[in-house]
Formats: sequence, C-alpha cells, structure tokens
Amino acid sequence: MDISLIIPSLNEREALPGLIAEIDDACSGLGVEWETIVIDDGSTDGTFAEVTELAADNPRVGVVRLRRNFGKSVALAAGFQVTRGDIVITLDGDGQDDPADIPLLLQALEDGSDLVSGWKRNRQDPFTRRLASKIFNWFTARVTGVEMHDMNCGFKAYRGECARSIEVYGEMHRFIPAFAAQQGWRVSEVPVNHRARRHGRSRFGLERYRRGALDLLTVAFLGRYRQRPLHLFGVLGVGLGLLGFLICLYLTVVWIGGDPIGERPLLFLGVLLIVVGVQLFSLGLLGQMLVAGRAKGGAEERAWIENVVSPANDPELTITRFDPDGSGR
Repeated sequence: MDISLIIPSLNEREALPGLIAEIDDACSGLGVEWETIVIDDGSTDGTFAEVTELAADNPRVGVVRLRRNFGKSVALAAGFQVTRGDIVITLDGDGQDDPADIPLLLQALEDGSDLVSGWKRNRQDPFTRRLASKIFNWFTARVTGVEMHDMNCGFKAYRGECARSIEVYGEMHRFIPAFAAQQGWRVSEVPVNHRARRHGRSRFGLERYRRGALDLLTVAFLGRYRQRPLHLFGVLGVGLGLLGFLICLYLTVVWIGGDPIGERPLLFLGVLLIVVGVQLFSLGLLGQMLVAGRAKGGAEERAWIENVVSPANDPELTITRFDPDGSGR
C-alpha cells in the first residue's frame, strides 16, 4: 500500500461522504494505491453506520470504531497502528482540510522531509480561535525549539516508519511535530487551503489551551531529559541540598559562638532544603535506573537510526542496540 489516509472523527457523519469523495478525486490522478481509514472516536450520530455503508461500495474505505470517546490522540494512535501505507496522511473529519492539497504534502516528503504539517495560513475560524492558536504556536516554538506556524494542524503527511514510531497519548497530538523532531525526523510545513466548516459544530474551547500548557511542559521535559532524568533532578537536588548545608553550617558557627538557634526560621529552612534536595536527587537516580533498565530495541530506538550500511561480509547486518548518547554498540 502506497498511501494510508487516517480521518479521526467524532460526530462528523454529514461531512465524511463528501470528504472521502474528495480524497478519491485527489488520489486518483497520483498513480498510487491508497486506503482511507476513518477512526470513529465514540460518535453518537451514526458515523460508524454511515462509513460502513460507504465501505460497502468503496473497497478503499475502512472504519475503526473505538469503544467510547477517547480523544484525538488515541484515535490517531489507533490509526497509526492499523495503517499499511508507506506514507500516512491525516485529515480532520470536519471537512475543513482540503484533500486537493495532498500533492503538496507528498512533494515535501519527496524533497526530504519525514513529516510535513499543513499551515493554515488563511484560517477560516473565528478571531478568538485564531488568536489563541497564534499564542499557542509562539509559546510552543519557544519551548520546544521547533519553529512552526501551525503545529496543531490536523492535516499532516508522514513517512510510514515515522508515523508508527511516535507514541501519541493523552492530548499530545498537538505536539506530534515536536516529538518527531526530538527523535531526529526531518520536520517541515507547507501552506494549505483551509475551508469554513459546513457541517456539525466546532468543539473548540479555551480550556484546551489551558490543558495544553501543562502538556507543553511534558513535551519539553521528555525532549530534553527523557534519557537523562538525573541531569535535571540531580542538579536541582544537589543545588538545594548544598544551599541547605551552607545555611546549617552558618547556624552551626553561630551556635558555637553561644547564640541559640533552636527557634530560628532559618534552621527549619536549611533542614527543609537538605531533605528536599535528597528527595529530588533520589528521584532523578531512580529515573535514571528505569531508563537504563528499559528494554532495548523498541520502536522508538529503531526510529533513532536513519540508515545502515552493512559490511560486504555481512549483508544482513541487524542493529540490535543503539545508544543515541554515543556510548552504544
């Protein structure tokens, strides 16, 4: 299979028939084999029955029904799991993404990208949503170091191995390009057409961005310290512990000089800093032990490897262990 298209959908029964027809029109002239898989994320409007009927008449259409509404991240993860395509394309089910732009995404992959995200330059959304999106993307770029105008755009194209190497959970779908860049995949974006919603209603709310702020901290931590948690918690622990030790050392000198220190708030602060420092250092050490003991050879570690040139005397060389920190085999 050349291209797998994933459409995560929640109550988009009215929009899906037209969207799938547009996908067929866009792909029919590319000279490739494609499949369109709708992920029904617990819809209650008959989406599953509608797509099932479409699949009966169109052998390129399939549908995966989740047991309940788990959210877009889980829907995408389920889609990545069942795809067979060398290239994976995701579109939102509301019909606002224009399938006519699929060749633009494919061309960007041909030019060397591993993940191409759409950029809704002329966004057909209310002003409040456009403003919130600009603020979100600005902060995300500052924190992750991945400069993109529209990281949360649902219209994306991936190389198959890239899509299947990314773990999407919670509400982390907003940061998929950041996760991909952290793994070493080449990420880019191209301007795409964005259309006004014609069916259903938007589920946008500012609370999504409040939750997204906490998710952004998670992305920043995983990107920088996932393989070395001791470098974060250890430094904080040693710093606080050293400060507490200096405070207690000063109070010891004062006590030797004859002044009482038992009721000084500074004494409690010094002891507290030492205790917190030891706890943070221990937390970092435990995290480092978990990282070191993790099973090797998983999908994420395979994604770190871009290419392998086998020796002439071992044409079927298999990489069994890889350490991105430079100490591997």
